[in-house]
Amino acid sequence: MKKNILTILSFLVTCLIYAQSDKYVVLISIDGFRPDFYLEEEWPAPNLKEMAEQGTKALGVRGVFPSVTYPSHTTLITGDKPYNHGIYYNAPFEPEVQTGKWYWEADLIKSQTLWQAVRDANLTSASFFWPVSVGAPIDYNIPEVWSLDKNSKFMAENRKNENPKGFLAELEKAATGVLTEHNFNGDYLNREDRTGEMAAYTLETYKPNFMSIHLIATDHFQHSEGKKGATVYKALAATDRAIGKIREAAQRANIDDKLTIIVTGDHGFVDIHSSISPNIWLKDLGLLDDSKNSGNWKAIFHTSGASAFLILKNPDDTKTLNMVKDKLNSLPKNIQKLFRVVSKEELQTEGSSKEAVLALAPIPGVAMSGSTKGDIIQPRKGGTHGYFPNFKAIETGFVAWGAGIQKSKTIETMNIEDIAPIVAEILEVNFTPKDGVLYPGILKD
Repeated sequence: MKKNILTILSFLVTCLIYAQSDKYVVLISIDGFRPDFYLEEEWPAPNLKEMAEQGTKALGVRGVFPSVTYPSHTTLITGDKPYNHGIYYNAPFEPEVQTGKWYWEADLIKSQTLWQAVRDANLTSASFFWPVSVGAPIDYNIPEVWSLDKNSKFMAENRKNENPKGFLAELEKAATGVLTEHNFNGDYLNREDRTGEMAAYTLETYKPNFMSIHLIATDHFQHSEGKKGATVYKALAATDRAIGKIREAAQRANIDDKLTIIVTGDHGFVDIHSSISPNIWLKDLGLLDDSKNSGNWKAIFHTSGASAFLILKNPDDTKTLNMVKDKLNSLPKNIQKLFRVVSKEELQTEGSSKEAVLALAPIPGVAMSGSTKGDIIQPRKGGTHGYFPNFKAIETGFVAWGAGIQKSKTIETMNIEDIAPIVAEILEVNFTPKDGVLYPGILKD
């Protein structure tokens, strides 16, 4: 009798574990993802448009400030804004020597991540080129990271920080072929195909419960060509192919009826024509040395995308802060109209940088530059982001499709921090963000 009871209990535990793990969510971030990519006929994205029509789509997603890649992706994976998760910009401010490093390591994140929540629930995860994922608790991980040494071997840092060891070599053997600087280069669209093949192979072979994927081509070519550059259309088509590869892999793995795909992004895009260099004002005030790696400074504008964040060497240096404020207030009106000053109090309310004492948020079409030389206003071209997220063009998109998602539903607007709670709810993991809220109306009853 006792043996039978133990057998039944073991069976029930097995069933419970299976029930918990029989759910799959793929979170795809398209860098520079705009809602018009799936709302307007001109854009070549058949997979994306089909999913938007069949599932739930948003007409716009409000991002974080600054609306750049690393803070935004960390919000996607935590449900928190930068003020709470600690990733304030793409590259950290380095007060003494500017090395060029970015926020790569996951241990810099101060909030709970979806990856950790998935692991705590004894589920499995995979990730491909997601920002701030080096050393993250991910079972199958190729993080986004690169070497600052120009003589380093191609993808050496990715291999160094992969998990498990040899995973990238396995992908090259089974899915992509050997990756080189020619066939896996951000300047060419085959990078999106290879990333899609990596994700498709991993989904079919290992069936991770949660997968995060970062696709970059649309961002890259909007920067160089503007929002409607010829290669932007091709880049979106390549991204859509990658999504198609993942959908087909789910069919081959017989999990397509249990799979939820969420496609979103980090920011929209703005075509630019001019730049402003506010560090020239600080140099003229004697607050900033012209030498790139000099520690001789009192105040500096740390640029992140289109915006600039004022950092004081001594955070309590009110004299220097007042000098900067007086300078900004004394500028000619025709210069002042090109940006607005975001106060420290507003930065906190917006959930932005804790380091900055104020920020400069330019009007669309103008971007801030970190330069200390030349004219204050200079010509620029191409596209950018990083603006204060209070206008339509800088919003990103959202499409949710598959298991557990309402069909043929449109959300007028939502916030980027509200996406992680949807993933957590579908996977039934313990996850409590500080800023994000669950929209239950996106999910089936």
